[in-house]
Amino acid sequence: MFVVRATKKLRDRLGPVTLQPGDAPTTRLGEWYATVWFWNPQLALFVNEATLLPVVMPLAPAATLLRRFPDHLRQVLVAHDVPPAFITDELAHMREARLAPTASRSVLGIMNEFTFMAENARADSLPFDPTDLMTLSKWLANTPCSPLFTRHTTPAGELEALVLR
Repeated sequence: MFVVRATKKLRDRLGPVTLQPGDAPTTRLGEWYATVWFWNPQLALFVNEATLLPVVMPLAPAATLLRRFPDHLRQVLVAHDVPPAFITDELAHMREARLAPTASRSVLGIMNEFTFMAENARADSLPFDPTDLMTLSKWLANTPCSPLFTRHTTPAGELEALVLR
């Protein structure tokens, strides 16, 4: 089981909180945070609480977002050269999702920074197409994040360290 701690504007689209007292994620990556980007088309930004790894994916249809997320996560993990055994094990634990409200202001701050960067990437002429969601996810994952400065500096570095443990 995996837990998605969604912002209110995303929970309004996904439905009620389903996390029960005592529920805990069974994945190695732990809990995910998510919000909606009101772009055209609308997107969802997921950020892993432990590594701050971002995953950007289409929001529509919102009713299936949590069921579709593991496949998008698989693509991002493959793009980061995560070993197939880790990916298989992680996704095996993601057959069931629980929705919860956000709980960490630090992760919300990182999500706001990623949002700001992505919006600026759309406006600037970058060496990649910011509508390519995989490339955008990888670009954001290589951003130095202050909560990671004493460890591995970037979400990509933190993911690599977690996978190699």
